[in-house]
Amino acid sequence: MIQEKIHQTIAILKEKGVDLWLTFVRESDTVHDPSLDFILGTSVTWQSAFMISAKGETVALVGSLDETNIRSRGLYAEVIGYVESIKDPLLGVLKRLNPQKIAINYSLDSPLGDGLTHGMYELLMGYLSGTPFAEKIISADGIIGALRGRKSPAELDRIKAAIKLTLDMFSRVSGFIQPGRTEKEIAGFLKEELKKAGVTEAWDPDYCPSVFTGPESAGAHAGPTDRKVEGGHILNIDFGIKLNDYCSDLQRTWYILRDGESEPPAEVMKAFNGIRDAIERAAEALKPGVEGWMVDKLARDYLVSLGYEEYPHALGHQIGRFAHDGKGLLCPKWDRYGKLPFDKVEEGQVYTIEPRCTVKGYGVATIEEIVVVTGERCEFLSPPQTEIYVV
Repeated sequence: MIQEKIHQTIAILKEKGVDLWLTFVRESDTVHDPSLDFILGTSVTWQSAFMISAKGETVALVGSLDETNIRSRGLYAEVIGYVESIKDPLLGVLKRLNPQKIAINYSLDSPLGDGLTHGMYELLMGYLSGTPFAEKIISADGIIGALRGRKSPAELDRIKAAIKLTLDMFSRVSGFIQPGRTEKEIAGFLKEELKKAGVTEAWDPDYCPSVFTGPESAGAHAGPTDRKVEGGHILNIDFGIKLNDYCSDLQRTWYILRDGESEPPAEVMKAFNGIRDAIERAAEALKPGVEGWMVDKLARDYLVSLGYEEYPHALGHQIGRFAHDGKGLLCPKWDRYGKLPFDKVEEGQVYTIEPRCTVKGYGVATIEEIVVVTGERCEFLSPPQTEIYVV
């Protein structure tokens, strides 16, 4: 898969008109640049430079003690070891390749494109000082965003497998949910499912899974509590797994019937159906070339038109090796998102779509689906929840 992504990088560099992508790291087990997962798959100790050019040259410049490990992986056509200093061999490679644009890993908007630490940036610029290369440095943000976003067939297969296993676990937890159970007990059930399957949580285990029942629950990004499930509660679970290094991130919603009820109240169904329909509308609009804010606005405006407050987050994020992956977002034009709302959707990207509504007196209704962007539209990778689950 890494070789596949390196070949993809070369094509992206050509497309973006960038001559060279340089990833500069050290002690990468301790301070890990996320891009290494795609171009190396192991760790290095000393200052190391991994260079991929638009012409197809691949050069790894590493400390001598790392040289054998890097060479044995067969990913780089040229592996150069050094002992005293990386400076001279680095400048030698740059002179030979003579790039006019050198992309390095910093970003104002994307944490996954911001793998170069400030200290390493200062070291690199010190080495380049007095050379023409110091004036040729640009951000690799667009390159990394494209590389992480455009999923290869192997990556898609792994995401699909993670989704399937997660939905199987959702199916089993439905039989466990009942009045009197606590959020912690329901989360514990899913934790046991993780152990049985031999997989891990897709994000912080303290709040994966997140279980929220009733109107007093946190509703998002919080761990399960001793709050008990009761009749009249909306219950939702936010849950994802990591399988073979790739993640799922899904949400499902239940309603707990009160004594004498045979179906959820109209106000609960209005919110659930609104969420379901907003997802469908967003999916229809999600296609290559559309800016992310446009898709978010369509779903956001629809729910506001039904009388609900705006949800306080993005409509959807990319997913891959992390639950929150890639660069572009389906998000509003808020300052906290920087330039991300204006990134254009690309073929091969995998997004969640996850609007929400608060229903006074009942809780939070939300669904989270996963879709892949194809040539002219998007396709659901998770079979959508079209009916509220009733307990």
